Amino acid sequence: MKKALCIGLLFWGSMFLGAQNDTGNWLMYFGTNKISEKFSIHTEAQYRNHTISPTNVEQLLLRTGLNYHFKSNTSATFGYAHIGNYDYESDRKSPEVEEHRIWQQFLTSNTIGRVKFEHRYRLEERYIEDDFKMRFRYRLMLFIPINRPKIETGALCLGVYDELFINDKRNFFDRNRLYGGFGYQYAENIHIQVGLLRQEVQTTAKTFLQFGLIFNTDLSKSED
Repeated sequence: MKKALCIGLLFWGSMFLGAQNDTGNWLMYFGTNKISEKFSIHTEAQYRNHTISPTNVEQLLLRTGLNYHFKSNTSATFGYAHIGNYDYESDRKSPEVEEHRIWQQFLTSNTIGRVKFEHRYRLEERYIEDDFKMRFRYRLMLFIPINRPKIETGALCLGVYDELFINDKRNFFDRNRLYGGFGYQYAENIHIQVGLLRQEVQTTAKTFLQFGLIFNTDLSKSED
């Protein structure tokens, strides 16, 4: 457990020290809201800033979808997202470019020993102003509990993932995201994350400090 914590701190710190002058900030919320035994509603909001201070908005992403749960560890989603892209140096208050996105996703996970592996496959149909694009994404994420045998209330964990984005035409490589951080399971339905993400886009790269809140609800329960 101590080794995992040290490795995580070294990874997190090295990414930060190597990008102090090139760091943005993402504030994120995710929710899975159960409405029946098989269905739930995905809710998500991401406030992305050009600088490490959350005062220079670069992108506001709002995403929702309907999840169908095949098993406790396998689900499929169909959803919609609206993305507003801003120029942080502009005086304009509204987005410079807006994107409407339809997306489909398949999510599955498995556990080997103490480590949880999560595989996410996502297809996106992107309507960006007068342009249309399609994109495929694959993310492999590992969750490693540090102070408990599994991720449960009171557990601190190390989270690491890599996500590859592929376009449907020309420049097939769109971007890659490498993430490392820590999570804390505050309650059964509340999880908090803090970490660093390194995003490689074509010939440019940038690091983002991330704060995430996962808050799940059960809307299927009826009062007696």
